[in-house]
This record gives sequence, structure tokens and C-alpha cells, in this order.
Amino acid sequence: MTGYTMLRNGGVGNGGQPWVLRWSSRIRLTWLSFTLFIILVFFPLIAHYYLTTIDDADDAGKRIFGPRTGNELCEVKHVQDLCRIRESVSEELLQLEAKRQELNSEIAKLNLKIEACKKSIENAKQDLLQLKNVISQTEHSYKELMAQNQPKLSLPIRLLPDKDEANLPLPKSNRNCRLHNCFDYSRCPLTSGFPVYVYNSDQYPFGSSLDPLIKQAFEATVRTNVYVTENANIACVYIILVGEMQEPIMPKPTELGQQLHSLPYWRTDGHNHLIINLSRKSETQNFIYNISTGRAMIAQSTFYDVQYRPGFDIVVSPLVHAMSEPNFLEIPPQVPVKRKYLFSFQGEKIESLRSSLQEVRSFEEEIEGNAPADYDDRIITTLKAVQDSKLDFVLVEFTCKNQPKASLPTEWALCGERDDRLELLKLSTFALIITPGDTHILISAGCTMRLFEALEVGAIPVILGEQVQLPYRDVIRWNEAALIIPKPRITEVHFLLRSISDNDLLTMRRQGRFLWETYFSTSDNVFSTVLAIIRTRIQIPAAPIREETAVEIPHRSGKAAGTDPNMADNGDLDLGPVETEPPYASPRYLRNFTLTAMDIYRNWNSAPGPFHLFPHTPFDPILPSEAKFLGSGTGFRPIGGGAGGSGKEFQAALGGNVPREQFTVVMLTYEREEVLMNSLERLNGLPYLNKVVVVWNSPKLPSEDLLWPDIGVPIMVVRTEKNSLNNRFLPWDEIETEAILSIDDDAHLRHDEIMFGFRVWREARDRIVGFPGRYHAWDIPHQSWLYNSNYSCELSMVLTGAAFFHKYYAYLYSYVMPQAIRDMVDEYINCEDIAMNFLVSHITRKPPIKVTSRWTFRCPGCPQALSHDDSHFHERHKCINFFVKVYGYMPLLYTQFRVDSVLFKTRLPHDKTKCFKFI
Repeated sequence: MTGYTMLRNGGVGNGGQPWVLRWSSRIRLTWLSFTLFIILVFFPLIAHYYLTTIDDADDAGKRIFGPRTGNELCEVKHVQDLCRIRESVSEELLQLEAKRQELNSEIAKLNLKIEACKKSIENAKQDLLQLKNVISQTEHSYKELMAQNQPKLSLPIRLLPDKDEANLPLPKSNRNCRLHNCFDYSRCPLTSGFPVYVYNSDQYPFGSSLDPLIKQAFEATVRTNVYVTENANIACVYIILVGEMQEPIMPKPTELGQQLHSLPYWRTDGHNHLIINLSRKSETQNFIYNISTGRAMIAQSTFYDVQYRPGFDIVVSPLVHAMSEPNFLEIPPQVPVKRKYLFSFQGEKIESLRSSLQEVRSFEEEIEGNAPADYDDRIITTLKAVQDSKLDFVLVEFTCKNQPKASLPTEWALCGERDDRLELLKLSTFALIITPGDTHILISAGCTMRLFEALEVGAIPVILGEQVQLPYRDVIRWNEAALIIPKPRITEVHFLLRSISDNDLLTMRRQGRFLWETYFSTSDNVFSTVLAIIRTRIQIPAAPIREETAVEIPHRSGKAAGTDPNMADNGDLDLGPVETEPPYASPRYLRNFTLTAMDIYRNWNSAPGPFHLFPHTPFDPILPSEAKFLGSGTGFRPIGGGAGGSGKEFQAALGGNVPREQFTVVMLTYEREEVLMNSLERLNGLPYLNKVVVVWNSPKLPSEDLLWPDIGVPIMVVRTEKNSLNNRFLPWDEIETEAILSIDDDAHLRHDEIMFGFRVWREARDRIVGFPGRYHAWDIPHQSWLYNSNYSCELSMVLTGAAFFHKYYAYLYSYVMPQAIRDMVDEYINCEDIAMNFLVSHITRKPPIKVTSRWTFRCPGCPQALSHDDSHFHERHKCINFFVKVYGYMPLLYTQFRVDSVLFKTRLPHDKTKCFKFI
């Protein structure tokens, strides 16, 4: 050990044998290098050779390490799945890459377009700002021009005269009283509203003598009249009821005169007072004739020529139906035109003119120019000769079978009871009315009673005596409903009556029925007519017609409404602008003051109501340039023509005579919230829509958590007092447009259909324009009218479940149409659409207009509707027949006319004309 160590140390350190160590070190390095070379070179070659030799074996299935093809590798099941996944992923990656490149390309293009649009928007903003400045300047200039050309109008200061002194010029006699010298205009300014004060008759002694029925009817009428005021200090006219008096307790004329003069507002002479003496019986006497009435106006049914003051006093009709409405079922129909008797007359004259004048004159003396003789003898002889000739069936009786009614001297007294007289008149085409032989009697209660009964049952009055002063003659054209013939022409009466055509007879009968319903039939009509005559004479406009106050049901609106693609998919058709500004109403009616002064006579002879708010006859067409009504605003009105246009311009603007106009949707619903919400959502984006009025017809309020859709226009939910289909046509104050689209909550209409109907209605504003058509037919076996909903080339009705009409007809339906019709609608919960069609056809004498080929509306999934009931059609049959009895004839008219939008949706270039085509 030590020697070895020493050898190493001595050898190395002492320089022993260095070459032995260097040689051994080199040998080890060389060997190590050689060994590594052999391992790194030859071993892989040997292994490769060995593996190659094994793969060359005959059994290919034993091949393990040899190279394999791709198909052979995929033969293994799990490898095949992996291969397919790899290939699919590779293809998808390739496709995604291609799409990525395309999207990058499109993004680049869109970025360029965005930049271009931003520039366009900036330019458009600048242009819009300039246009706004121009518009602002133009409006300012327009206002300046209007201020220069039109004086500023403001309501005048109301003057109240002294309570005791009127300072009126005194006429020479009270018989010379006219408005200019016996009426104090200072109490009736134009803007006063025509206040009327009515005395309470019970507070005065003569009140106990009044007929109870007349007094009760008069008081009921006064309570509901819009002009009556309780403040006597501001009243324009003071009214006192003095008749009809009950004869046993009738005060003496002097006593009654004293009681009138003691009235608190009589003011010494009774100016601005109206004394009303209504008659319920034909024998009512003219007891006011012997009373000093001063400057008070008189309204009664009997006047002497020395008593009547034209343009000041008023001849009124008798008050037959004091506390009851007329029974339309007892009124005969207006057709057939000719009845059993050509004419009839029953009467007896208690005292002749000759006996009253104590003189006898012959016809020869009359012809020679002497005073007129009693023509009644010639009338009797002539009429009997006509009856004996048997050329026509006539019935004339100059002696009553029973005791005749009391009458004035020389007046023909009525025979029999009222019911017996009506039965005869129902069989008469004409009813003769012979005026009193004394020409000093201008009109008598007996004559007005004969006139009332003739008009009531449709017998055309033939009045013998041209001097007669018929009721309201200064404002009504009686020659349109009656024949007024001088007595000397009695021999020509038969020829004249036979020469009148059936069309003229029917026209006169209809006009007579209209006058009877409007001015004669009820106490409300009589009183309102008397007030309207005075108000018209002093040229004060009528009070605004009443509108129904809409009681809104609070509801939440927050759900953004979508657009049903089936309802609003109009392709490239531009239906019009969706309004971005607040809804605007139709222009207010501005002729309230000038109308009274300009159109007095024409309006009175054609008005369907005593307020003459609706100046047209129910038998003449309404012309948009003529029709008008006084009220809270809307009415037919002529406005300048349109600006033309074709192609895109026609689509984008309504044009026409009223270039800017909107319509209101009125939708009736009853506890069908889901159906209602869907219908409201379909209205989203509808052009020219002003608002939607939902008439909630159920006593149960909508669900509190119900979210109403936001369709861009106000939705007004109106609560009704009761469940009635008549609520559909109430003139709600929330309806501020003339055009109303009445639509059911389950009706499906596309926007283009609605817009097309609106355009058509604007061309025929006086008619119903809608979609589902119906017609009436005569059932020969049962001799009655039928309602038919089958498809037909002819129609006479358009259902208001989807129809446009003017708000004007909502007033007529609710306030003017006979109440019996509305009562039947409530009874059956049906037929309100038929009633509206009857009304419009009765007013215009025109059929409705159907647009498009729609006949029904399908509502998949909607709850059961009233029309699905089996009794629905039976009730509608009954309604039609009842309405015919009320109107007295069938007002519906057939039409084969239909308006289709042939070119409305045709795709034409914008530079080509695109208009309607009517077929």
C-alpha cells in the first residue's frame, strides 16, 4: 500500500517513468472511443437488419414493426374513428378559415359603408337643420301674414241689462210686436249659450188648473234640457206653462192675466217671456185670446189672425204622447205606397160660416167679386160626387156617428175616438184636412190634431185652405210633406191626387214621418223645437252636442309590441309614414256662429233633430261639401285638393281633399285579455293611427298584472256603465278624429288592408266602408225579411266588426236613432251592426262600400264568440223585421259594387303610376 502510494507519488512527482502512464491513458481513451463507435454504428444496423428479416416473413398478419399504409392502419376499429374525426375536423377547419376570410372581407366593406353612412348622416343632419330653420321662418312669416289679414277676435264682454228697465221702443199696439221692438237682445249675447229660465207653475194659483199629464211631461222635459238654467238673472228667455187648462177649475181670463203680470221677472210688459199653451185634446180653447200678454211671445195650437204675430208667436203641435214614447209596432209601414182609400175624411161642422156671419152669399156673388162665400157646401158636394163616381175608393163622412168633439165655430169637429180615426187613416193614401170656414181662424187645435194623426200613420195630409198657419211653418217647408190647396180648387183635387207618382208619394210620406218623429212625437221634441225656433230667430248658435265622457281604466303599458309578420309584411310597399309626432286631431268645426245666420231655412227643413245639429234630410244624400254639424268639433268639411302624385309619392302620402288626417280605432272587448293583447299588438306600426279606444264592456276590470303593449300611440281603456253592444257607437270624447275604425277584438286585418279601407273611406266619407259583407232577402213563404251571410255577388250591409265610418253617425246612433232600436240591441245582445247599417242607409239613401274580397274573419284559438250561438241568426232575422217596422220601410239598398286593391300591391317602378282600381 505504501509502496504503491510511493510509486505513484515518486513517479509522478519525481519524474519516474512518465511515458508508461501516458501510454496507458491513451490506450484507455482509444478503447473507449472504439467501443462507442461500434455501439453507435453497428448496433443500429444489426437491429435494422433483424427487424427487416422478421417483417419479410410469409405470414403478413405477424408483421409487427414493418412500415404500414394509411388504409391498413385505419383497419383497426378505434383508429378508424380517430381518422374520421381527424378528417372532419380538418374539413371544418378549412371551411371556418374560408368563412373567416370572407367575414374579414365583408367587415372591411361594411366599415367602409359605415364611414360613408356617417358622412351621409352628418350631411343629412345639416340639411335637416337647414330645413327646420326654413320651416321656422316660414311659420313665423305665415303667422305675421295671418295677423295682418285677420283681426284678432275675442269673446265680447257680456252685458247684463238693468233688471227693471229694458229701454225698448214702445209699439203702437201689442199686436204689432216683433223681435226688433218687443224683444230685448241685450239679454241674449251671441256667447251666452241661450240660457232659459222656466217658472215653476206650482208656485202660482193657475198651476193647480193645469192638466196633470201635460204638467208632468213638461217638468220632465225641462229637467233634461241643456238650455234651462236656475239663475233667472242671466236668463235670455223666461218660460211659463199656462195650458192645457182643466175646464172645471180654469181661472177667469182677468185672473190669469193678473197672475201673469205678477210674475217676478215680468218687468211690466213681459218682454223676453214665452207663454206656452200646450193642447192634448182637439177641443182645447183659445183662452189666451182675451188676456193681455204684453210683449210676451205665445206658443199654442190655436190662433186668430188678429192675435197671431208672424215671426214672433209660434204655432206648436199638439202634445198627444205626453208621458210615453210612440209605439212603433202600431205604426203602419210606408209601403205599399197606395192604400185601400185614395183619400178619406170624417168630420162634422157644428156651426156654418153663414150662420155665424148671419148672411148668405151665392157662388155667383162670389164670382162677381163680392166677399167670399162658405166653400164648405161646395166641398161637400164635390167630395160626395167623387165618392159616388167609384173611380177610386174614397171615404168621406160629414156627419159623426157619435157625438162629435167640441170645436170652434165653423171648424170641422173630429169624430169618434183616436184609435178609430187612426185605423181609418192607416187605410188612406191621403187624409183631407178642411180648415175652418172662418178665415179669421188661422189654425185650430182640431186641425193640428188631424195633421198629427195623419203624419203619425203615414197618410199624406191634403189641406184645403191656403190661409192656414201650420205648426212651425216659418222654418219648415210643408210642401215637401203635405199638399196645401186653396178651397176654390176643390173640383181639381181628385185629378191632382191621382196624378202624383208613386215615387213622389213615397218621398212625401217619408218626409212626413220624419217631421212627425222630429218635431211632433214627444214632449221633448215639442219643447226643444220651440226653444230652437226662438234661438234661431235671434241667431244664437246651438249648444255643443253632448259627448260621452270616457272614464279611463288605469293600466300598465310597458311591453314592447312586436309586429305580426302576417299582419305587417307588405314587401317593399310603403303604406305611409309611421307618425313620430304626437297624434293630432281632426280640425275643429268653426262655423258655429255663421251657420245660424246663413243656413237657417235649409237646415230647418232637413234636420233630423230639433237642435238642427244635423242639417240633412234622412232621404237625401249627404254631400261632404254641404254636411256639417255643430258640436265639439268634427264634421264634414270641404278642404282644398291634394297635390297629386304617382308611384312612391302616392304610397307615402294620403293626398285627397284632406291631405293630413288620422283615424281612431274603437275596439269592443269582453273578458278576452289574451285575444285583445294580440289584436293590439297587430296595430303596432300602423300608419295614420291616432289612438286606440278599447271599450271594456265587462263589469270585471282587467287583471292588475296585465301588461298592455306599447304600439307607439295612446291606448285608452274606457269603462262602460253596463254591458251593451251599443257602447261600440257611443261618441266618446276621446275620439278626436272624424274617421273611426270599428273593429272586433278577434278581427285579423293586415296593415295594407286597413290602409286601403281608409283611403276608400276618404273618398266616400258619408258611407260605411268595411270588409265583411252581408245582405237581406225577402222570405216569400213567411212574408218577412231574412238576414243572410252567404257568399254573394250582392250585398246591402257591411259589418261594423271591421269598418270605417264617420263620428257623425255615432251621435245619430246614440242620440237621434229611436230608442226602441237600442233597446232591442240590449235585449238580444246582438244586431248593433245591422242597426248602424239601417241608420246610415236611411240617412244617405246609399248602400255601404265593401273593400277587398274578405267575407269572414277567422280567429284560430279564440274563445267562443256570440256569433257562434245557434240563436244568433234567428235573432238577427227578428232584428231586421223589427227595424223595418220602426223605420216604416226597408232602408237597406243592394249594391254589386266592390272596391279591390288590384294595383295597390302591384310591384311597379317608383316612377310609374300606382293607384287604385275600382271594380
